[in-house]
Amino acid sequence: MLSAAPSPFARLDALPREARDTLFLLLVIGWVVLPQVANLPVWCSVLAAGVLLWRGWLAVNSRPLPGKWWLAALLVIAVAGTFMTHRTVLGRDAGVTMLVVLLALKTLELRARRDAFVIFFLGFFTMLTNFFFSQSLLTAAAMLVALLGLLTALVNAHMPVGRPPLAQAARTAGTMALLGAPIMAVLFVLFPRLAPLWGIPSDAMSGRSGLSATMQVGNLASLALDETIAMRVKFQGPTPQQSDLYFRGPVLSSFDGREWRALQPRLGSFASTVLAGNARLEVAGTPVRYEVTMEPSNRPWLMVMDAAVNPPVTPGFASVMTSELQWVASRPITDLVRYSAESYPVFRHGPQVSAVALPPQYTELPPGFNPRTLALAAQMRQDPALSGAGNAALVQAAINRLRTGGYRYTLDPGVYGADTADEFWFDRKEGFCEHIASAFAVLMRAMDIPARVVTGYQGGERNSVDGFWVLRQSDAHAWTEVWLAGRGWVRVDPTSAVAPGRTGSFQRLQPPRGALATAFGNVTPELAINFRAAWDALNNSWNQWVLNYTQSKQLDMLKNLGFESPSWEDLSYVLIALVVATALVGAAWTLWDRRQHDPWLRLLARTRRRLHEAGLDIPPTAPPRQIATLVTARFGTSAQAVADWLLALEMQRYARTPQAGLAALQRQFKQLAWPR
Repeated sequence: MLSAAPSPFARLDALPREARDTLFLLLVIGWVVLPQVANLPVWCSVLAAGVLLWRGWLAVNSRPLPGKWWLAALLVIAVAGTFMTHRTVLGRDAGVTMLVVLLALKTLELRARRDAFVIFFLGFFTMLTNFFFSQSLLTAAAMLVALLGLLTALVNAHMPVGRPPLAQAARTAGTMALLGAPIMAVLFVLFPRLAPLWGIPSDAMSGRSGLSATMQVGNLASLALDETIAMRVKFQGPTPQQSDLYFRGPVLSSFDGREWRALQPRLGSFASTVLAGNARLEVAGTPVRYEVTMEPSNRPWLMVMDAAVNPPVTPGFASVMTSELQWVASRPITDLVRYSAESYPVFRHGPQVSAVALPPQYTELPPGFNPRTLALAAQMRQDPALSGAGNAALVQAAINRLRTGGYRYTLDPGVYGADTADEFWFDRKEGFCEHIASAFAVLMRAMDIPARVVTGYQGGERNSVDGFWVLRQSDAHAWTEVWLAGRGWVRVDPTSAVAPGRTGSFQRLQPPRGALATAFGNVTPELAINFRAAWDALNNSWNQWVLNYTQSKQLDMLKNLGFESPSWEDLSYVLIALVVATALVGAAWTLWDRRQHDPWLRLLARTRRRLHEAGLDIPPTAPPRQIATLVTARFGTSAQAVADWLLALEMQRYARTPQAGLAALQRQFKQLAWPR
């Protein structure tokens, strides 16, 4: 009869302790490196995975470790690969690449406990580098598991005898983490945040907002597939209509036939354009007040609703407004930032009497492009029904054409040729918001109506759990503004004419879903929506209370504690005072614990010391009765009282009815005539 093959767990348990501990350490290292795979070069991930698998195979099969020439060759390959990929071996990206490779290669030198300690601390440092790329709640949770794993391996390395179970080391590591958690919480709350010490080197990062100073027809379509969060908005008071939620980004006014670009700041500086823009901005009605938590974008743009007169209240940097109502920060947004703003949905902007004051780029079109659109513009200008009706009537006629001409809003309009406006108006009749806005602006300019394209975010959805409005990358939008006499710049969103649901009830286009996602969404749509809302709310709480805990919040906390004008020095004083108070409490607890910890054993230890001073050697494991016998044999009847006291001490511990209490024996100890 054939015996059953042993299970993988049985084979693992049968391995020598060194092999088992090595496999656990390799597993923890793999967990630490795994979140970095998306940020590492492919060759680095493959090399690190290959080295870890090789080291695990050597441990399982009890094979010798490779020699120094192997390690030297792999190190040369790693340095060369890092330099060829990043063109440097310094900086954030190159440094993380080298660190991951060195951590993997160091496992091939794991021969002694000293090597293990080096790997532990390299692992802790590699774990921290994950936060260079993401500080999300999911990353923090993964790194907490990595921390417990590294602590477990470290504790296990300090247990050299026998085969202690990993569960025992894990319990010790968990206890250490729990004991250290209050200290870390206090340091997080009180340690002064002194910029730029808390910043991360801003290597060249690709913008995650999906918006740029240029727009080629088609480049926003891929954004509709991206459901990552761009920003969260918390309104103070009544929430505006969803159709009014236009968050302004780059304004694109220069068109070369294929690409829209932003105009360079006029008059040579931002300050002059700010003055010009404010002079032509008139607001009315009640402002909408809100707070924005914006994800890092590596762009200087601050997304605010139209139109914000005052600069957003941003911690740590200033902001200015261009003549096109776009607010720009003094530096790129490389970290999560929270700012408050105030916008007026009812406003007028730009010259209202004559378009002469406008730059000529607002009506310029490149020669040789979109001839059919130019012909359509001439035809609309010559239409008797529109002749003499003014530019507003021409704009409305173009909107009516979009509404009734069979045009369609789609996620996949296909690749456009050189004459993008012609293809939209006459051939394809479908497109994403950028196609519609671009074609509409070209038609307006062809009719000598100043027009420009505005990009940003529109709509969003309200999270029912925490009440925040969430705008995702798929909410990126493009609309147009036209200049009309007597009204200035007027927002015209041609996408609303093609698909009213895009800016009204906001029916977001969805990419094709897989079979599993379709089945899950069809069976439990309510559960999927609620789970997503709960997860977004949890992430938002993490952003608000952890990632966005700034120095200003620390100082506000000191104000609540009674400081009139707190500074970072006051934070230091509070932290030092708390550390001293904690040390005093710890010393008092230690003293109390010494007094409370088995006074019977302490009294017996004091007895041993007294007799040792008298020249009597006592075995360390001798009980009071044996000590009494040694005292009588050494000192005779002169020390009989000490021997009787020792017998009473033993009875107090073990007899059912002791003759004297411990307090009485402690008093007698002081009164005894000890031999000398």
